[in-house]
Amino acid sequence: MSSSQAGGVPVLVLREGANRSRGREAQHSNIMAAKVVAESIRSALGPKGMDKMLVDSFGDVTITSDGRTILDEMDVQHPAAKMLVEVAKTQDKEAGDGTTSAVIIAGELLSRAEELIDKNIHPTVIIDGYRKAADKALETLEKIAIPIDLKSHDYLKKAAATSMGSKIVAEYKDYLADLAVKAMLAVAEKHDGAYKADVDDVKVEKKTGESLADTSLINGIVLDKEIVHSGMPKRLEKAKIALLDASLENEKPEMDAKISIESPEQIEAFLKQEETMLKDMVEKVLASGANVIICQKGIDDMAQHFLARRGVIAIRRAKKSDMEKLARATGGKIVSNIDALAASDLGYAALVEERRTGDDKMTYVEGCKNPKSVTLLIRGGTQRMTAEAERSIHDGLCVVRDLIEEPKIVAGGSAPEMEMASVLKKYAQTVQGREQLAITIFAESLEAIATTLAENAGLDPVDILSELRTRHEKGETWAGIDVLAGKVEDMTKINVYEPLAVKKQIIKSANEAATMILKIDDVIASGKMKTPPMPPGGGMPGGMGGGMGGYPGGE
Repeated sequence: MSSSQAGGVPVLVLREGANRSRGREAQHSNIMAAKVVAESIRSALGPKGMDKMLVDSFGDVTITSDGRTILDEMDVQHPAAKMLVEVAKTQDKEAGDGTTSAVIIAGELLSRAEELIDKNIHPTVIIDGYRKAADKALETLEKIAIPIDLKSHDYLKKAAATSMGSKIVAEYKDYLADLAVKAMLAVAEKHDGAYKADVDDVKVEKKTGESLADTSLINGIVLDKEIVHSGMPKRLEKAKIALLDASLENEKPEMDAKISIESPEQIEAFLKQEETMLKDMVEKVLASGANVIICQKGIDDMAQHFLARRGVIAIRRAKKSDMEKLARATGGKIVSNIDALAASDLGYAALVEERRTGDDKMTYVEGCKNPKSVTLLIRGGTQRMTAEAERSIHDGLCVVRDLIEEPKIVAGGSAPEMEMASVLKKYAQTVQGREQLAITIFAESLEAIATTLAENAGLDPVDILSELRTRHEKGETWAGIDVLAGKVEDMTKINVYEPLAVKKQIIKSANEAATMILKIDDVIASGKMKTPPMPPGGGMPGGMGGGMGGYPGGE
């Protein structure tokens, strides 16, 4: 492929070992790869979806039904398949939920497009049709969405419970949804009449032990750290907290310094001086009125001793992210210069206490007056369980966040997808030319969500789909699949709701990924680099054994 004869002389254009596939072949292999990824994730959709067990190269096991996690852990190599992994990531970043649906729809859009390409319809025509269909679908979503009032937390809970209904934690979904709503509402802030909420302000700590029902919401922060000195109190009420980004240690000199000491007295004076310096530091901190010190860096043993004598609690080497959350929760400021610490920089908490949680000791900073950061402490029987619970709760938190920022919902259970499909089919008939076909297959791709939900629940997809179509034709907007009862039902009656933001993002990300892959008609892969042979007798690969930069030494 990479050479051609010009007057008998071969002309090399691409390097040796490069391979190139073009036209139909390239499109076919890209679509094939994307379809395989979508297939692998299909069975995880919905309350009756199955979980995947992923084992990485180190033998670590992850058990999950979260679309993004599955694709992340799968270590996908094919470049087109990687695009679908991107879809899941985007969906997760933007909306936090709906990752599986987005990938399924993207895969479906591609596989249906292939049928049209085989009928000699140009990909650009399909892409234009898809774009029109996506716009119309988004418009339909806006039209059918139900605005909600944030004052009643009812819908927030229902939406959070819906997002967790398809996970391992489903049996506790109402309890966990309640916690997720409380946590997000605690950290939401009003800016210019609109609410903003950041999922990062809810700290999720997990500890194996007890069961999921013992998961709790703490009005403050839980640190996975213990108190540094055994002589310090384990519990302190009305805590005034100093948040330090400085170390309570004597600085070592930057340069090599030598001290010449003639007599034992000088050694003693030297050590005394060190002690005095540490004592001064501690005094400076305590002068601000602090009785709890949380330090991002180290605390010298001697300083710990002085602090313990004064009945102060100290914690060292706290994570930066935790420090920021503590500042938001307690209202304190992070101070990096001890001399500048003032009473106004201190945070407040009703209680700081070290408690044994599972095998470890953790420090609870709770009862903050108006915490803008809170902690969800997840408990569960096994490590895999707590890890999956964390992912599920993340989805729940994101759903609540989406609703706080855009208070509109649609029902779930494939109802909105069927409604969009029904509108798109009518719309297709008003469009001239070949784009009409593309709009129709876009509608059919959306129906894949209903088919998949039905298949995963062990129902007959053909019967369910025809019933759904008929009901939507009759104008039943919210007719969807009640997976647990195994029949078509009005989803608003059984309280299955999802945020509008999630559904909109699914259409956007699926459509963009599909069009991007359809536009490719030539795949040029350069040959792999040949690794240099190993030198005899082992040693570093590729001649790294010699001098700097891989040059053999002594030349």
